[in-house]
Amino acid sequence: MNLLISIIQNVDIDQKIKEAPDSGYSIGVFIGTILPFVILVAIAYAIYRYNKNRIKDK
Repeated sequence: MNLLISIIQNVDIDQKIKEAPDSGYSIGVFIGTILPFVILVAIAYAIYRYNKNRIKDK
């Protein structure tokens, strides 16, 4: 399973930017690579906050 995930995520960002038709494409590639990490951090923070408030209410 980990091998499948690593194959899917193996993306050469430098290659994509070199072949980009314009500068807007490189911005999109950058946002697309950062977005999954931002979403994971937001989910982790939401879980942390939920559990913190749950413990506080007891």
